[in-house]
Amino acid sequence: MERISGTGIWSFQLRYGDPAETADAAAELDELGYRALWIPDVGGDVFAAVELLMASTRRALVATGILNLWMHSAAESAEAHARLSAAHGDRFLMGIGVSHQLLIDSSDPGRYQKPLAAMRSFLDGLDEADPPVDASHRVLAALGPKMLELARTRAAGAHPYNVTVEHTAQAREAVGPDAVVAPEMAVALTTDADRARALGRQHLENYLMLENYTNNLRRLGFGDDDFAAGGSDRLIDALVAWGDEDAIARRVQEHRDAGADHVCVQALIEDGLPLETWRRLAPALTSS
Repeated sequence: MERISGTGIWSFQLRYGDPAETADAAAELDELGYRALWIPDVGGDVFAAVELLMASTRRALVATGILNLWMHSAAESAEAHARLSAAHGDRFLMGIGVSHQLLIDSSDPGRYQKPLAAMRSFLDGLDEADPPVDASHRVLAALGPKMLELARTRAAGAHPYNVTVEHTAQAREAVGPDAVVAPEMAVALTTDADRARALGRQHLENYLMLENYTNNLRRLGFGDDDFAAGGSDRLIDALVAWGDEDAIARRVQEHRDAGADHVCVQALIEDGLPLETWRRLAPALTSS
């Protein structure tokens, strides 16, 4: 698989929205020049969602951000990757992650144990499948040093989520020059600071209850005061790019300057499919 580059779209709406609307939106995003479409995996048939996006596009990669390894076997995942790649071309990038203890143990108490070992075991299963999922076709949701090291040695690279530009620089240093760094970045296309930060706090509300994220943010210099009351202005402004099209493009470029190969933007709006935001941002984000 060709090394991922450019700018992509990260969207839960493309995973859990109306299928017909999703297909139309995916086709338009492909034509607008976005290089990849990323979708989450928090329940349901993720491979059917990937197939819908692949069938609706011609050029864009379709990526899981992330495939939840507690919800799928390696054998099932490898079979789906082979089947969808055969049907729709070499465009399925498997982003894999260990999710969060709070989410996994809520339905199966005590299951979430030794996440790093679980990731290694899952990757072993992908390697041993027939056919296997080559390392070039997978990236890992990596925040801390140990998972970043695994992303360097067992995958094409890392797909960090909810991170700052400083983390992107750290990730690049950790994985070296040859691995992919593809961070997600939330964006609010508004010059109204109050609205942008309100959208950011709404977006981050659940994430700030998850230790994987808060622990990583602590490593980046944030603390309890930043996590209180939905997030400090300092935290929101670090994690959410807001302003006009040029301001958001500058924030994307900051990630690239810090070492990102690809940045996938997650558009924040009050409700619905953010088609207008995607359209407005395309000229500023898809030219390179």
